[in-house]
Parts: sequence; structure tokens; C-alpha cells
Amino acid sequence: MTPPTTHEVAAETDAALVRSAAGGDMQAFEALYRRYAGRVHGVIMRLVGGQGVRAEDLTQEAFVRAWQALPKFRFESAFSTWLHRLAVNTALMELRSRRAQPRFDDDEDALEDLGMLDSAGQGTALSMDLERAVATLPPRARAVLVLYDVEGWKHEEIAAELGMAVGSSKAQLHRARHLLRGRLGV
Repeated sequence: MTPPTTHEVAAETDAALVRSAAGGDMQAFEALYRRYAGRVHGVIMRLVGGQGVRAEDLTQEAFVRAWQALPKFRFESAFSTWLHRLAVNTALMELRSRRAQPRFDDDEDALEDLGMLDSAGQGTALSMDLERAVATLPPRARAVLVLYDVEGWKHEEIAAELGMAVGSSKAQLHRARHLLRGRLGV
């Protein structure tokens, strides 16, 4: 008999924590929060365009929504996948509600963002210049770029989530890449 993989052990641990948290165990939910806060914050940060304080608020909002929805979690996918999708939806709802050009402040938030984790919980390899350039993209172009190039979504998934045609998703990705090249001087 082969020993379980790290992924299998994590999934079993997550399942036990989710069951406990769904039953009202706050410590179990805190363990899930500690395990996934970096990943959730990373994806939200990229989607909202480097606005550190707002990303923190949205991260908290995503976890509040997770806590509220946990009793309905059906274990049809991994908890991490479900939580990641919930975080993306939280950020996308924010983008839909504001519909304004994002701003990037050269303040302390920008310095804090240098060490942020990516959505896989790893230290980011993106330079501050690239982060800044991505943050200045129009919201829909930025969302498509992040979901496609960073998060690995397919155009069909992006189109469904953002309420656009698949061709529009592809066009927004092309536009985002073109704008990035121009802003980075490449």
C-alpha cells in the first residue's frame, strides 16, 4: 500500500476542518483561514489592481461569505477550489460595482505588495513594475489577463464568469497584453 500524497493528506485535513467549521467550530475555520488567506489575498490583489487596503477588505469579505456558505458546501470539488472561486467572484463583483479606472498609489500599500503571495501561496516572481502595469489596465482587460495568464482559466470560463462572449475574452486578453507591452516598453 502506498502512503498518501501530500495533496491527499491536505484534502483530507481540509475536509475534516470544513465539516467541523460547517458545524460552527470557529477554531477549524480559523485553521482554514490561516491556510488559505495568502492565496485568497493574492488573487484578489491582482484582480482589483494592487489596491492593498481594498484587497484586504475583500479578502475578509470572501472569508465571511465562505463562513456563511460553508454549511451548503457539498464536497463536489476541493475546498481550496471552491474558496478560490468564491474569492474570484468577490473581486469580480467589486470590479463590476465600481466600473472606474483603477488607481495605483505610490504609497505604503505599494511597498507592502512587494512581498505578497500569489494565488498558489508562493512568493511572487512578478516585479513591481509589472505589478504596477497590470494594476493600471482597464478592469475587464486586467480581469481577463489575471484569470487567463495567472490563474489558468480557460476563455470559456472567463466569458461565463464575466458575462461576455468567448471572442470578447480573447480580444480583452490581446488588448491587455498589448497595453502591458507598451507600458513596460517591450
